[in-house]
Parts: sequence; C-alpha cells; structure tokens
Amino acid sequence: MVHPYRLDASAAEIGAALDADPGKDAWQGGAVVPGGYAPVVVRQDRGRRLVPRQWGVPPPPRGVQVVTHVRNLESPFWIGTLRHTQFRCLVPATSFCATRDGRATWLVAPGRPILAFAGIWRDSEVPSFAILTTEGSLGQIVSLPLILPSAHWDEWLSADWKQAQRLVALGHSPLDLVPAGR
Repeated sequence: MVHPYRLDASAAEIGAALDADPGKDAWQGGAVVPGGYAPVVVRQDRGRRLVPRQWGVPPPPRGVQVVTHVRNLESPFWIGTLRHTQFRCLVPATSFCATRDGRATWLVAPGRPILAFAGIWRDSEVPSFAILTTEGSLGQIVSLPLILPSAHWDEWLSADWKQAQRLVALGHSPLDLVPAGR
C-alpha cells in the first residue's frame, strides 16, 4: 500500500530542520506522489546534503510498478542496498497518509514540523528512493513509515547494518501522531 506524504517546507527549512546543506535544491513544498520528485537527505563527507530523487525505485525483474515502500528487508532486491550506508537516506515529511478504520487519515506529529522517515536510494535509470515501513500498531493502522527520532539520524545514515537493523526492529518512534488539523 502506498502511503502518500506531504512536505510543506522549503529546501532551506528542511536543511535547517535536518541539519543538512540544502544546496541548490529548488523544493518549495507540497504533495509528494509516486513518480514525482522530492528531496532526501544523504550523508556526504562533510555532513548531510539535500538531493532531489524520484519517489519509487524501478521494480524488480518481474515487477511492473515502481516500489515506493520497503517492507521485506530480507529480500535479495533490497539487502545489498540496505547493507551499504551510502545508499541510506532520510526522507523529510510534514505529514503522511495512513488508512485507519478503512478511511484515509493524514497524520502529523505536534511539535515536530518536519519528520524524517528511514529511506534508501538507488541510482539506476533514474535517481530514486523508497521509504521503509514497519509493522506496528497505531489504533487500526498496522503499517507505518519508519519515523526516526533526530537522535537516530546519524545512526541510520552511517551505522553498520546490524546496528541499523535495531532501529527497524524498534518500529516507528514513540511520537504522538495525531490527525492533521487538530
């Protein structure tokens, strides 16, 4: 299931919130849809940098649709990417959509205007990215993007895979997510 998200912040605001160089990214905010471009934060020699990527990794050999979310971390399609720190990224978001009780609900985290999802990126035909999801429960929502608290951003971007896997095992951070507009 695709969990659409929004990133209602400029590149400069994202850079300030995630301690990343916004570079020349022209992002001005808005909805992010599969196949569309959005900024992600990657680790570079001198810190973090905002780079544009297309949301949705080209499908595996027998697939037909781009892959927007990573669920099976043991899949041969993902494991090589996950094990190499240079392919991990932070995906900034201001809200995201989840299905609760059969209805789409937009969620936000009060007091945290910009969230960071755990993500991976690839440079195949098109520089692209996907978001990791976790199995957990928030009411009737059973699959959520993996939201990383700021204390774990560097760990996700630079730790070896065994250490980074612990973040995935913890599930989404214990944020107080509420419906948007409250």
